[in-house]
Amino acid sequence: MSRPDLPGRGTNDNPANRYEPLHVELDDADDVYEADGSAPQPTVFYRDTSRTILAENDSPDVGFRYSVNPYRGCEHGCVYCYARPSHEYLGFSAGLDFERRILVKDDAPALVRKALAAPRWEPDVVALSGNTDCYQPVERRLELTRRCLEVFAEFRNPVAAITKSALVAR
Repeated sequence: MSRPDLPGRGTNDNPANRYEPLHVELDDADDVYEADGSAPQPTVFYRDTSRTILAENDSPDVGFRYSVNPYRGCEHGCVYCYARPSHEYLGFSAGLDFERRILVKDDAPALVRKALAAPRWEPDVVALSGNTDCYQPVERRLELTRRCLEVFAEFRNPVAAITKSALVAR
């Protein structure tokens, strides 16, 4: 059920995941809005148990080699976001699932510490949010990005952040 008259999300569409062989069509009552048209369902947060945190990039078009993403998916829900298709690799859709099914890397600060303490690590600029925004609304409560920045400061490792949120000023 598409409800363009209800604000709050970047999209009202939840297209099928192109990598999943099975697609379930929800009844109107089970869609992202309540059957009576009231507020959308809340965002669901999942624990991401990644064992490493640094993503390496070798593209000459991007100004950094490494990035850290404490979250996968993004509540900002920008319709133009280039990261939306990456959610399909997780079994979710690039539509509403990208905005309301967020994976959280609870141990991101510890993983950053482990990566920077490794003997083979040579200090290099690490970008926070190479894929999804590191200062999305849940950061206000979880402070994963803040704690990662504390680790970067401790190791005196250069870091950059990409965000659209005013929360970065905190």
